[in-house]
Amino acid sequence: MTAGVLTRPTLVLNRNWQPVSVATVARTLVKLWNGSARVVDPDDYQLYEWADWTRLEPSADEPFIQCATFRLKVPEVIALTHYDRLPKRSVAFSRRNLFKRDRFTCQYCGRRPGSEELTIDHVMPKSHGGTTNWTNCVVACVDCNSRKADRTPEQAHMPLRKAPAQPKWKPFYASQGVRIDSWSKFVSEVYWNVELED
Repeated sequence: MTAGVLTRPTLVLNRNWQPVSVATVARTLVKLWNGSARVVDPDDYQLYEWADWTRLEPSADEPFIQCATFRLKVPEVIALTHYDRLPKRSVAFSRRNLFKRDRFTCQYCGRRPGSEELTIDHVMPKSHGGTTNWTNCVVACVDCNSRKADRTPEQAHMPLRKAPAQPKWKPFYASQGVRIDSWSKFVSEVYWNVELED
């Protein structure tokens, strides 16, 4: 059980309690132990340092880490002690993030065949000066990508379902769809759309 618990997500707040990222429980415990963060109790907003946190007993239904002589509660939210900046507000361009932005859906025919049957299409083909970026790349199924070939959507008579755009930054973009209910006390509902549904 411990190995799976260590990879669970923990919400990271800056010292002004603004969400800045998500970290694994393992990374969170290191921050707690070295004093660079404190655990925030989502029920009463009390802050805990390492010594205080290790003395708390997890309830029967809570995840825990079995240590040699005690059970350690798994933190769901931490607040950093020395970080008050907001993170850079951009999502890195990558194949994985592009697939997330387009919801694993072909932007020409609307099918969702599975990631192994999807490709990246350059709206303006590279041979016509098109670049590889958020505004010129879309997810396309193999059939549509082959049919479009080295043409623009207009030339191929294949209109896009939605114009490609750089997604808005969300602190949970990399959280792999995991939703921890206690986070809702610290995060606006708009940030729960980990698949970029807006």
